[in-house]
Amino acid sequence: MALMDFIKKQFIDIIQWTEEGDGTLAWRFPMRDMEIQNGGTLVVRESQMAIFVNEGQVADVFTPGTYKLTTQTLPVLTYLKNWDKLFESPFKSDVYFFSTRQQIDQKWGTPQPITIRDKDFGAVRLRAFGNYAFRVADPKLFHTEISGTRELYPVADLEGQLRGLVLQNISNAIAGSGLPFLDLAANQVMFADALTKELAPLFAKIGLLIENLTVQNVSLPEELQKILDQKIGMGMVGNDMGKFMQYQTAQAIPKFAEGAGQGGGIAGDAMGLGAGVALGQVLAQNLQQGLQGGGAAQAAPAAAAPTGVKPEDVMATLEKLGDLKAKGILTQEEFDAKKAELLKKLV
Repeated sequence: MALMDFIKKQFIDIIQWTEEGDGTLAWRFPMRDMEIQNGGTLVVRESQMAIFVNEGQVADVFTPGTYKLTTQTLPVLTYLKNWDKLFESPFKSDVYFFSTRQQIDQKWGTPQPITIRDKDFGAVRLRAFGNYAFRVADPKLFHTEISGTRELYPVADLEGQLRGLVLQNISNAIAGSGLPFLDLAANQVMFADALTKELAPLFAKIGLLIENLTVQNVSLPEELQKILDQKIGMGMVGNDMGKFMQYQTAQAIPKFAEGAGQGGGIAGDAMGLGAGVALGQVLAQNLQQGLQGGGAAQAAPAAAAPTGVKPEDVMATLEKLGDLKAKGILTQEEFDAKKAELLKKLV
């Protein structure tokens, strides 16, 4: 009786994987010193594939289904072992199962801003993050390139490598999409499609298929976001010099009030912002409108009075405009137009 129990332990009749728990990509069937019974059953469930490995060589690959292990279902293994057609003896071979279902909600993101070329802003640094899903598509390739002879290969062991591939190809994806940053942030689906296209052949090299990559956010660092906000504000006023000066004054007024409340020098703040001249012009215009309301006789001298502009004020404003051009807020054409208009005031 003990001898019969020993013999039964040496042969395997059913080979299957119930895939308990999540996050496992590859699992080796526990063979120990046991052998597979001729005519035994292999069960490969949906969302699984299995391979037989004999003496280090991948022999046969099985898709979902139930198989009776004979010479008809193991042609490659039979060839490697050089068995006769009867194939009546038990045999030993390593059996690996692979999960082919989607591994969802894999996170990716830029831990530090990455620098890209942009049509509107030149070189900009941006952050992005999202998620993606992938699956094992070629178990033979995945076995030879990644999982090997390990008893268990979890998703966690592959996360860092895949995340690195995503980050490495973001710049190529943005260049391939042909979208400037402003359009890129508004067309995240197009960005995701371009990134997926870049990643697909890299995933395929290790037996994986990438699916459902999403871009959830694209943003600039805080200091560049402030410059973008100023650029948007300038876009609203166009090339009109008067509107530009009003815009600069509106931006400066909160700082003037803060400086006044803290006892700071308002004139110094105004010159630092390049808006001192603009503030004087706005106040003069308001005074002129008040005089016009009091009578035509008083309005005429006010209208005829020239607005005195000091050369040093003009130079300070030009320096500020130069800074805005250097930061990408003003284009060369906008700068030249405003420069010419300022210089006319010195004539």
